[in-house]
Amino acid sequence: MSQTKIAMSTKDAPAAIGPYSQAVRVGDLLFTSGQVALDPATGQIVTGGIREQTTRVLENLKAVLIAAGSDLNNAVKTVVFLKDMGDFAAMNEIYGRYLAPEGTVAPARSTVEVARLPKDALVEIEVIATV
Repeated sequence: MSQTKIAMSTKDAPAAIGPYSQAVRVGDLLFTSGQVALDPATGQIVTGGIREQTTRVLENLKAVLIAAGSDLNNAVKTVVFLKDMGDFAAMNEIYGRYLAPEGTVAPARSTVEVARLPKDALVEIEVIATV
């Protein structure tokens, strides 16, 4: 038996800039598209380095999850794409504040270095969460 796919979106995160949804819900699972550090108000990459970009990415993801009736505490799997693996420690510090605060179960995660990201971002993160 197939389950219905439901597109989820919010104005509190950057609008999709292509033929994709900010997130798709299937049953009790929510699959987000990867988010880069676009400011939802301006559509531009935030100024600063990996810490500022990781913060913006996670704020964007938080907004998408909340709009879909979930939150970062419900994340079960993430994939992190880094332009430079040398940024891992700084990204991981911010990531941990959002996705692995003390007393929570951190989601499973994969982290890979990539040659290039949309808008020449330094980091992109996608999430699978329960709803």
